[in-house]
Amino acid sequence: MSALSDDLELVKVTKRYGATVAVDAVNHHFKPNSYTCLLGPSGCGKSSTLRMMAGHESISDGSILLGGKDISHLPPAKRGTAMMFQNYALFPHLSVAENVAFSLKMKGIDPGERAKKAGEMLELVDLSALADRLPDQLSGGQQQRVALARALITRPQALLLDEPLSALDPFLRIRMRSELKKLQRELGISFLHVTHGQDEALALADEIVVMNNAVIEQAGPAREVFNAPKTAFVAQFMGGHNVIALADGKYALRSDAVRLTDVGSGKMDAHITAVEYQGTHVSVLARIAGDQEVTALLPDDVFFAKPRNPGEPIGLLWDQENLHTLTM
Repeated sequence: MSALSDDLELVKVTKRYGATVAVDAVNHHFKPNSYTCLLGPSGCGKSSTLRMMAGHESISDGSILLGGKDISHLPPAKRGTAMMFQNYALFPHLSVAENVAFSLKMKGIDPGERAKKAGEMLELVDLSALADRLPDQLSGGQQQRVALARALITRPQALLLDEPLSALDPFLRIRMRSELKKLQRELGISFLHVTHGQDEALALADEIVVMNNAVIEQAGPAREVFNAPKTAFVAQFMGGHNVIALADGKYALRSDAVRLTDVGSGKMDAHITAVEYQGTHVSVLARIAGDQEVTALLPDDVFFAKPRNPGEPIGLLWDQENLHTLTM
C-alpha cells in the first residue's frame, strides 16, 4: 500500500450543533502509518472529530480526505476507515467468531471465507481458543480484543479508536497500551486514538494532537509537545510543568527541573504548602510571590537526604535554559 493511499487529512472541518460550534475549521494532516492520539479535556471536540472521520457524524463544513480522495459524504463502510467504540458494542447473542465476521456477513461474503478471515483476525489478537464463547463469558480485555479484531477484519487504511481503554482497570489498561502499539506496528496502518489521558497519549503516540475549545492547540511528536508546549493550556494539560508569570513574561518550567535550596540562595523564595511521597519521587508544592504555586518533583533519595516540611521557607532553583517561553 503506498504512503499516499494512507494519508488522512482534515481541511477546515467544522461541526455545529445548532448555535454551538463543537469543531471549528480544523486543519490537520495525519502522518501515514503512524499512531496519533487526539488529546484534550471533555467537550474539546476530539470525539466529534473522530466520529466525523468515521462517518458516524455528519460534517457541517470542510472536507475529510483519505489518500487524496474526499470521503466526507461516503457511508462508513465505504470510507476505508473502521471505528472501535468505547463500549465495544459487541452483539451479546453472537459468538466471538460471529462478532468478528459480522461485517463480512453484511457484505454477503461466503460463510467459509468469513470463517477463514475471522480465524486470521482472532489469531492476530491471540483469541483463537475463545472463538465459540459469547461476549459475557469474556473479560474486559478479551472483549476489547474482539472489538479490535472486528474493526480490523475490513482491512481499513485507518483505525479510529474512541477512548478504547477507558473501561479497563488500571493494570489492564497499561498492558493493553503495549498491545495496541504492537498491533499498529505489525499492521502498518494509521491508528487515530481519542483520549483525555496524558500518560496514555505519551505512551502510545508517535504524534499528539492537543485539542481545546473546538480547535487544535498544538500538534507534533509526543516528546516535542511535552518538552516544548506552546501555550499555557498545553503545558498544564500535558502535566509535569509549572506555568509561572515572571517580570519578563509567562513561562513553562518542568517540575523535575526545579530544585530546593536555602532561603535567599535560589532564583526566588517560597514556602512549602504540601509534600507528597510518590514512590520514586517526592512532589513538593510551594507558593511564590503573586500567589502562584510551583511544584518541584525530586528523586526520593534527594528529598530524604534533606527532608522538608509544609510551612517551611525555602529557595527554588532552576537552570535558565529550562524556562520555556509560552506564546499565550
